Amino acid sequence: MVEVTVAGMAQDALGQFVLLLRPLNAAPGEGRILPIWIGQQEAASILVAVEGATTPRPLSHDLMVRLVASLGARIDRVEVSRIEDRTFYAEIRLETPAGVRIIDARPSDAVAIARRADAPIHVSDAVLEQAGVPDPGDAEQGEEQLTEEKLAEFRRFLDDVEPEDFEG
Repeated sequence: MVEVTVAGMAQDALGQFVLLLRPLNAAPGEGRILPIWIGQQEAASILVAVEGATTPRPLSHDLMVRLVASLGARIDRVEVSRIEDRTFYAEIRLETPAGVRIIDARPSDAVAIARRADAPIHVSDAVLEQAGVPDPGDAEQGEEQLTEEKLAEFRRFLDDVEPEDFEG
C-alpha cells in the first residue's frame, strides 16, 4: 500500500471529473499519479473537504463521519484496493469498540470521508501500477518547473483516455 494525497481534480475531454491521487512522498513530476473518474456530486464533495469550505447544512459525507463518531468508532484509513472490470474498489477501515470493521465503498466516497475525518488514504501497489500514469508535476504549486512538453503530454492523456483503457 502507498499513502496518497489528493493532487487535484481535472475534467477530461467529455467533461467528466477525474480525481487525481499522488503518492504522499513523491515529488511532483516523479512517480505515478492515479486518475479515477467520478461523478460531479462526488467531485464537489471532495473539493469542499479539500478546500476546508463550510456548508450551511452537513453534506452526506459529513453526516457519515458524524455517525461513525457518534457510535464511538473512528475512521482509521481508506484504501483503494483493487480494479475489476474497469471499476475501482475502495474500503473504509473503522476502529470500533467491537473491533476493526472494513466497509466496502466507492473510491470517491472513501476519499471524501477520509478528507473530512483526517484519515490517511492508501492505494494498493497493484492498482497504482496498473492504472497510474506518469506524474506531470504541479506548476501551480511552484514545486518544480515543468516543461511544456510534459504538460502537453498529460493534457493529451486526459483528452484521449477512456475509463475502459484501465481494463486489466
